[in-house]
Amino acid sequence: MSIDLHRYPFKKLHFMPRDVALERRADGTMLLQSRIPMAEYAPHIPAYLHTWSAEAPDRVWLAQRRGADRAWLKVTYGEAQRIVDAVTQALLDMRLPEGRPVAILSGNSLEHAFFTMAAMQARLPVAPVSPAYALMSADFAKLKYVFELLEPSLVFVQNGPMFAKALAALDLKGARIVHVDAPPPGLDSTSWQQLTAVTPTPAVAASVAAIQPDTIGKFLLTSGSTGMPKAVINTQRMMSANVAISRQARRRGPDDPVPVVLDWLPWNHTMGGNASFYNLLAEGGTMYLDDGRPLPGQFDETLRNLREISPTSFTNVPAGYAMLATALEHDDALCRTFFANLSALAYGGATLPDDLYLRMQHLAVKYTGHRIVFFTGWGSTETAPNATITHWETERVGLIGLPLAGVTLKLIPTGPKYEVRIRAITVTPGYYKRPDLTAAAFDEEGFYRIGDAAVFVDPDDPAQGLIFAGRVVEDFKLMSGTFVHVGSLRVAAIAAASPAIQDAVVAGQDREYVGLLAWPNLPACRQLMNRPDATPDEIVRAPVVIEHVRRTLAAHNAANPGSSMRIERVILMAEPPSIDGHELTDKGYINQRATLDRRATLVERLYADTPGDDVIVVA
Repeated sequence: MSIDLHRYPFKKLHFMPRDVALERRADGTMLLQSRIPMAEYAPHIPAYLHTWSAEAPDRVWLAQRRGADRAWLKVTYGEAQRIVDAVTQALLDMRLPEGRPVAILSGNSLEHAFFTMAAMQARLPVAPVSPAYALMSADFAKLKYVFELLEPSLVFVQNGPMFAKALAALDLKGARIVHVDAPPPGLDSTSWQQLTAVTPTPAVAASVAAIQPDTIGKFLLTSGSTGMPKAVINTQRMMSANVAISRQARRRGPDDPVPVVLDWLPWNHTMGGNASFYNLLAEGGTMYLDDGRPLPGQFDETLRNLREISPTSFTNVPAGYAMLATALEHDDALCRTFFANLSALAYGGATLPDDLYLRMQHLAVKYTGHRIVFFTGWGSTETAPNATITHWETERVGLIGLPLAGVTLKLIPTGPKYEVRIRAITVTPGYYKRPDLTAAAFDEEGFYRIGDAAVFVDPDDPAQGLIFAGRVVEDFKLMSGTFVHVGSLRVAAIAAASPAIQDAVVAGQDREYVGLLAWPNLPACRQLMNRPDATPDEIVRAPVVIEHVRRTLAAHNAANPGSSMRIERVILMAEPPSIDGHELTDKGYINQRATLDRRATLVERLYADTPGDDVIVVA
């Protein structure tokens, strides 16, 4: 029986008031900012570890499954500080060249976390590199480019044999190697145990005291339009300030429990490595590292973990929520554990479909008697990352919220939407060794050109927030001259075809109509087929999947008759996005232009006069 959700209040959260100022200029440009003063922030990221190792030394900070029995290995704040200080001393003893970063080739791990903190304490910029560059690439082109750019003085690897082939392909320029699990064959390497065995001296405290706001704490890699990574400078000031203003928007109440989270977001990305990791550290919470992923065959690990851990908040991408909702609807015990202490849900990477939102809220009401606030934010690697957030109770998905305290948005009219630019102390000073790209990234008033567009929920009431409206450079015209706003159409099409489509790119520039190249949501499609073992090739040809896509997008077309919103044809793709082909950005988003270029043959088949068997004709 359907539940009237509006009868149930949201679980109470402590939000910053919505109090914004909007300045309108004569040329139509607007400046939007919060009137709330910006909160004070810590001098640097390691200060948070020092705070909690002193105030709550016996509280668990990080936990990860280890060993043959996959039991949780838990490390307290006090234990972590001792490890970090020992590794800091070891790094200082190495007398590494000043200014050269240290690189990390590893997924999320306990040692990855400790090494990051130690490098910052030793005032060495840390550069976490996507493991995919080493493990999912055939030619290591991106990895080679990154190492040529960064010239790291030391390379940390979790597992030497796993990364041995990639390391052998690199010119390491005399860089030291540190390994955790096993050394890389044929290369000199120092063990993690050797570093942690070092006795700290007063030099560690002196190094920490010498950290300045402009000290570079991290280089985060982000792909540009060419697909080659840029190294975004992350200073201690921008990272610490972003933690403070993010916490200011949704603060912890005096009676709220200590935060407990299960998190998989990769630390080589800004959302995982800055927002999730540092905000949790600043709160003195406990993070369980999730080795699961929102991918077929890998989400079972997340579900196993959630049967043991009751998070206070939970974050995932929409594909992860699709898998989670299905599991929760069929598992009462999992629901009772998951909702026991839950106070907030967050999503990112794409708009959450309405049906997923409603399914999760029905479960929340059933097991808690309350709705749970879904919140999200917006920003980039260059903004550390949060520039906006939804800091109020809302049922609307797709919002990016309002600017955080201390952030000013410049809104430049471009057709029916606004190009958004950002100015704040949380914005990067630039790109490492690329003054040309740095100069191009900022306008004459110092606003960062993020390249995204937005619209107001209500132009007469800016406090209602902004809605993401896609990338400015992705929009195109049909042959008729009609503009197609790619971001909003892509979101609408994925939502309309839910749960069968996980992601898509929009085609149609200089064509008569819009078409989609789409990736199926494999678990959802297997459920539609009642075939849990169906392969991607079988899924994209399955009549029940094809009919679902045709029927749901036909309904979308009926509700959106304009040519800029109609989807005429679709091709479902079995081949996942390619790292080497630059189809996947550092944040896990789809690069629209790179995908259309790489799959030009599919685009031509999409628009063939006589469509082939693989083309779904929607109209």
